[in-house]
Amino acid sequence: MYDRIVIGGGIVGLATARELLDREPGQRLLVLEKEPELGAHQTGHNSGVIHAGVYYAPNSLKARFCIAGNTATKAFCTAHDIAFDTPGKLLVATAAAERAGLEALFDRMGANGIERHWLDADELAEREPAVHGVAAIHVPSSGIVDYRALCHAMAADIEAAGGEIRCNAPVRTLQEYASEVVVETDADTLHARQLVACAGLMADRLIRMLDIEPGFVICPFRGEYYRLRESRHDLVRHLIYPVPDPAMPFLGVHLTPMIDGSITVGPNAVLATAREGYRGRDFSARDAGEMLAFTGVRRMLARHVRPGLHELRNALSKRAYLARIQRYCPQLELDDLEAHPAGVRAQAVARDGTLIGDFQFVDTPRTLHVGNAPSPAATSALPIAAHIVDRLLARD
Repeated sequence: MYDRIVIGGGIVGLATARELLDREPGQRLLVLEKEPELGAHQTGHNSGVIHAGVYYAPNSLKARFCIAGNTATKAFCTAHDIAFDTPGKLLVATAAAERAGLEALFDRMGANGIERHWLDADELAEREPAVHGVAAIHVPSSGIVDYRALCHAMAADIEAAGGEIRCNAPVRTLQEYASEVVVETDADTLHARQLVACAGLMADRLIRMLDIEPGFVICPFRGEYYRLRESRHDLVRHLIYPVPDPAMPFLGVHLTPMIDGSITVGPNAVLATAREGYRGRDFSARDAGEMLAFTGVRRMLARHVRPGLHELRNALSKRAYLARIQRYCPQLELDDLEAHPAGVRAQAVARDGTLIGDFQFVDTPRTLHVGNAPSPAATSALPIAAHIVDRLLARD
């Protein structure tokens, strides 16, 4: 009998397991990961940004977790000798029509207590000669890191504290009883006093294993990236972001200097037809059918026809993708864009077609499920873990 089982070997699951062992040393704890390696999905396929909390409504979980996570992630990296950098972010308005959106973000950052500096066009050009815009906001605390490196460090802490980690261990069934939770994998039937599920793209399916209807379906949005050719790796020094569309939970195609010295471009956001559909040709009849059978997904698609078609066009046309970047970085050319692996983001969609923007948790007497963990979940992993453990220990 385990004291606790944590499902999910991404950064949120590992941070939660580590926090549990820190709070209650000596407990029997097991982490289950269905893939052969840790951080195989969202954690290992994101843009590596340590977010500052720029976009999020004051006092929302997103804002609170991200702002705390920015500091906590950097402190963890320092303590574990993990390389990171803090180049800062520039949010760029490319036309007068975007200035109002930029001003709204400036005010929101102020409400969240985030350091920020307004730049006019000349000040922007002085900081980043290759970037064109009518105004920008400089956010000094935005950083970059390799989140897989954090996963490996967290796993080492877990095992050093006596926890167990099993990869290649997909969960097949869950059953909850008055005194325990029973977890069946391909190899074992496991028993635990409590269970935490941080399952990302499979979060809603684990909830439904307990015969609970969460009220949402996870939709996979594929984010396609390019990498700038090596001769362009000195093009920009900051993270360069456009002003986002307020109707969508995605941040737009951005330029990101990576911790390895390269620069990535992206991501866009295309609804995938497989939950782990990292390639455009990937298709799962089960995944696609499950999405389309849910009323909320059909409503979401009807509501966002125009932006959806726009994203699809950019996915199909490298030249159209380039045009989005040239709005703020006009000197880039088609040959500058080289192939780079895509990522898939788990996005919870509610029955009314809303793209759920904040964190969602589903509780039962002996389980806690992270139902929706939107970006910036990687940045926020440590404070999310503390929040989860607070909720669990409050039951004991």
